[in-house]
Amino acid sequence: MKTRNHGASIAAFALAALIALSFAAPTSATPSLAAEAVPTLRFAAMPLIDLVPVYAAEKEGLFTKNGVRVEFIPVGAAPARDQLLAAGQADAAVNEIQAVINFNRVTVRMKALRWALRPAPGFPHFFVLGAKGAGLSGAASLRGVEIGVSQGTIIEYVTERLLAAAGLAKGDIRSLNVPGMPDRMALLASGQLRAATMPEPLASLARKQGATVILDDSGFPQFGSSVISFRTEYIKANPAAVRAFLAAIEEATALVNANPERYSSILAERQLVPPDIAPNFRLPPFPTRGTPSKAEFEDALSWMRDKNMLARASAAAPGPLWADSVDASFLPR
Repeated sequence: MKTRNHGASIAAFALAALIALSFAAPTSATPSLAAEAVPTLRFAAMPLIDLVPVYAAEKEGLFTKNGVRVEFIPVGAAPARDQLLAAGQADAAVNEIQAVINFNRVTVRMKALRWALRPAPGFPHFFVLGAKGAGLSGAASLRGVEIGVSQGTIIEYVTERLLAAAGLAKGDIRSLNVPGMPDRMALLASGQLRAATMPEPLASLARKQGATVILDDSGFPQFGSSVISFRTEYIKANPAAVRAFLAAIEEATALVNANPERYSSILAERQLVPPDIAPNFRLPPFPTRGTPSKAEFEDALSWMRDKNMLARASAAAPGPLWADSVDASFLPR
């Protein structure tokens, strides 16, 4: 009975979040300004803690101050986000290097312009968790154990890189594709999955339900980071708006890092954290200006090639280049 209740609770939270998102009207950071006078940026917003500085910038009027109008388009999952970006119905979003590479596998359509969130000491973002009573302790205990992941995503990438860093050989690593977060949580809670990889804040919820931490990415920020990315067409047409947006994010990041308690209410307001853990959830430190290094980009690219995820993965056409896909020139100086 407990297992069914855990799964229902998680699914209910996910459903409630999606319903709220689907009925939330896009909000404008600058409703009093004439549309023709201020460039508009349509931001595809998933319910991620990575977006706290973005929402803080809106809350503090920093988009208005810097001269850009931001409209949030709520989306519940990465496929919907990517569809909006591919169709030109959204201009920017928080995603991962893998998503940027996927967009650029044939032509350059997306650029990562800034970090959004990076794991830090004391503030991991991804966790490899063992089910309660599974008898797993340490990376060595995961040899040959199926780990629930969403295959072909950053979840699988982080899992494999963390296990390799802990000394497991490629042949020792097993994964099981469970793409839905609520499903993965429910299977882990019931013990039907002995192990699974989850991001925050769901990892904290799983731990509250009895899951144990086997590995986390707090010492490996190069694996589990997210970025703020823009469509190249929007960048070319609205460079001033891009700079204004990033300037506002830089200011907001400084405010959030200096006083995280002041902005913790955003977690509940935007339904970024399950209600069960929201009161005690600590905001992580958010990264200041910066972009992925060439080594970080090429490691993700190499992993995707190994997984046959790129249409043009060959010696002659090895996939998109770091210089084409990452651009720090729009960051405030």
